[in-house]
Amino acid sequence: MVDLKAKPYSLSDADIAWVESTIAAMTDEEKVGQLFWQLTSSQEEGYLKELMEKYHLGGCRYNGMPGAKVLEQNRTLQKYAKIPVFIACNPESGGSGVCPDGTFVSSQVKIGATRKPEYAQAMGRVSGAQIAATGCNMAFAPVVDITYNWECEEVLSRAYGNDAELVATMGKAYMNGIFETPGVASCAKHFPGNGQDYRDAHLSNNVNHFGLDKWMATYGHVYKTLIDGGLQAIMGGHILMPEYMKELNPDITPEQLRPATLCPEIMTGLLRDKLGFNGMVVTDASHMVGMTNQMKRKDMLPAAINAGCDMFLFFNDPDEDFNDMLTAYKSGIIPEARMTEALTRILGLKAAMGLNKKAKEDLCPKAEDLAAVLQNPEFKAIAPAISKDALTLVKYKQEGVLPLSPEKTKRVMIVSVKGPDSPFAALAAMAMGGGAGKKTPAEKLMDRLNAKGFEAFIYESPLDKMKKMIAAGEKPSLNIYFAGKNAISEFVAGQDVVITLFDVGNGHPAFGLSKGGGEIPWYVHELPVVGISVNKPTMLADCPMLQTYINTYDSNDDTLDALVDALLTGPEAFKGTDPIDSYCGMIDTHM
Repeated sequence: MVDLKAKPYSLSDADIAWVESTIAAMTDEEKVGQLFWQLTSSQEEGYLKELMEKYHLGGCRYNGMPGAKVLEQNRTLQKYAKIPVFIACNPESGGSGVCPDGTFVSSQVKIGATRKPEYAQAMGRVSGAQIAATGCNMAFAPVVDITYNWECEEVLSRAYGNDAELVATMGKAYMNGIFETPGVASCAKHFPGNGQDYRDAHLSNNVNHFGLDKWMATYGHVYKTLIDGGLQAIMGGHILMPEYMKELNPDITPEQLRPATLCPEIMTGLLRDKLGFNGMVVTDASHMVGMTNQMKRKDMLPAAINAGCDMFLFFNDPDEDFNDMLTAYKSGIIPEARMTEALTRILGLKAAMGLNKKAKEDLCPKAEDLAAVLQNPEFKAIAPAISKDALTLVKYKQEGVLPLSPEKTKRVMIVSVKGPDSPFAALAAMAMGGGAGKKTPAEKLMDRLNAKGFEAFIYESPLDKMKKMIAAGEKPSLNIYFAGKNAISEFVAGQDVVITLFDVGNGHPAFGLSKGGGEIPWYVHELPVVGISVNKPTMLADCPMLQTYINTYDSNDDTLDALVDALLTGPEAFKGTDPIDSYCGMIDTHM
């Protein structure tokens, strides 16, 4: 059932003997514990000791904390683990996904814009090195979803683009970069493939609409490329495949459909039988509504294992989930053969990573080596190069607008366009020490332009003026908002060029909708306007009237430095190629 001599294990006879003897010596509780990952909620030694000794965990994830704390936690986890434990992180953008003081390299969509696989491999190299330096051993990356739907915000910036060949090339390059660090595994996600449904599986169902032939030519090609390259693990997504399931069973009803993580026809029939994947499979997070809305949790736990997932991502209540899975095993709901198969893949991968050969104290590196890896200047030099090569001039129909120059367009009005308020994002920023006193992308761009000799300023909308008045204890007149219009000649006379700067993480721009205000670029035929998105690359859908539109993919300092240089150089300085359809499939965005 599991070939431990084949990829991705390639085990020796001695390693295979370790896998088999270890499984044979396990108690039922130890077997069940190996199926689970837990998201740690504390770094207290007593808590971590309980996870290992009471629940016998096969894997752990953790929330963001400094690298030194990650290493300390991981050393404690391995200390109390009878069998070495997988410890994973999400380095989708580089070492910053390992710990906040790790090295940010790039979002995947930004690398997709460069069309340079060497950047994807470099990001994998940085990730692998910083994973190992913190005592982690697995990357929940790369993301190999394909952005077919521009409204799929769950993966819009996390995927390399909307072309299967591009995603396969970049995903394999990233994986190869991970492999440059021995003992670190790569877990690609989210099988069978996200990127078609605008809905987020964290909050609702998610559908992949392809039938078998189209799936094999796209997502299947991506996964087969990585599997043939030695991919060790795959994360199953909570993704429905109605067309594929209808091909297997024309009489299937909507009520019988199940997401991949609960569907043997997808997780075993498609992944194992058709693609020949021999490695380990873990579910995506089990709190996501795309999974939890399917059945009672006590039934969902064994259903995921029986579908072909070897490991289950995260307890809800540890005692309850552990005991429900144990009961399912002891009662035969999880057959012995299926349990042995899952354990063979889990322990086989741990042996392939060399974890079985190390003493407990050697499973994590020395603390004194950490800083040198996290602060490696070679790693830090990668991001600026990507930023320069990724800048994408998506639309340029107003020739002569670029280059900007203090002589031609000295007065620059920057209109900062935000997205809808996110309470979670605000809380996260506060928890990470961000927010207060931190300059906005608009302010940073203004500073850079002024340093080049421009007179740049940030537009204040009628709504912003009213908010200031209220904060000062004044009672504003609603006429400021609804009737505070100026003559077009006055508006045009106030600046030489307008930069509409989109800082919209998710959702659509939160325009004030004031009549005649400047926040929406209705005035593209009155003034030169340059639209720039510093994160979400689909703003043409909301502002199709823009004649010049640029995607930078983030607002980091090196990105804004490269942006200003390109704005002052001209169209030829924008080297990126649109990795998605930034026109969003709409006719009016081409106008």
